[in-house]
Amino acid sequence: MNGPFDVRSDCTPDCAAHALPRVPATHIARRGAAFARSVRRALTDGARMAEPGRLRTHARALLDALGIHVEGAAPLTVGDGPGTLVVVNHVSWLDILALLSVEPVTLLAKREVGGWPVVGGLARRAGTHFIDRTHPRRLPHTVREVSELLGAGRSVAVFPQATTWCTAEAGTFRRATFQAAIDAGAPVRPVTLDYTQQGLPSTVAAFCGEDTFAGSLRRVLAARALTVRVTAHPALTPWDGGLDRRELAELAARAALRGRPVTAATGSGAPRPGAALRPAAPVPHAPPRDAPAHV
Repeated sequence: MNGPFDVRSDCTPDCAAHALPRVPATHIARRGAAFARSVRRALTDGARMAEPGRLRTHARALLDALGIHVEGAAPLTVGDGPGTLVVVNHVSWLDILALLSVEPVTLLAKREVGGWPVVGGLARRAGTHFIDRTHPRRLPHTVREVSELLGAGRSVAVFPQATTWCTAEAGTFRRATFQAAIDAGAPVRPVTLDYTQQGLPSTVAAFCGEDTFAGSLRRVLAARALTVRVTAHPALTPWDGGLDRRELAELAARAALRGRPVTAATGSGAPRPGAALRPAAPVPHAPPRDAPAHV
């Protein structure tokens, strides 16, 4: 635990398991070499890697090198006007590559991600915004920064669970970043990431607890027929029905975490009448705000 806003997951490296027999050692070696080549190409791109087209190309090349197939290519963003707050369940470091391979967006990640081998360098070059969760007083600044990005038309992807879990159903959504969408008048797109092997649910991609990047990479390199499915759910419009950040987080969690019932950790009770999932129409302008919201 690095600060008061950190979340402790119940998952450990023991949760990560293959659903199918591992690929032969020769396959592992070929994948490892291909992944190393793809990483080198991405890193040598320098600042140009932040360009959306190049970012998508590099993300797809890295996943291809690992033998990972991506399913589901629905747009993550919604129309014109403010950007979209894309809220995603968190399973693995592969989540970042999966999202960027579908539609490059600005990522919001914990500071520790910047120090991860390989992925940290790629995330920095891709323009990721890092959160320092050891300083609670910076939270309002982070929310304001995300709101400004959304208001400028840039879509931002966040992982509201604040840590990784081995399945798409675990964990809860923290509420703070949802305030940024409310302040910017931006739509919220819940997204679910599922990992399977030949259609069988698989936890082999999970990166949890005291796991290391090297250990996780070894498992992924050995995984047979690993697929990540990216499911974009109907967008939420916070100004429709006057949703506050608690209600917005609950609705997003219900969608992204497979409709899991709301618990004491996320809030209690059903959403109020009228606070339902609705496809969002393009928003030409953010609705007026009489006063700033407090986080």
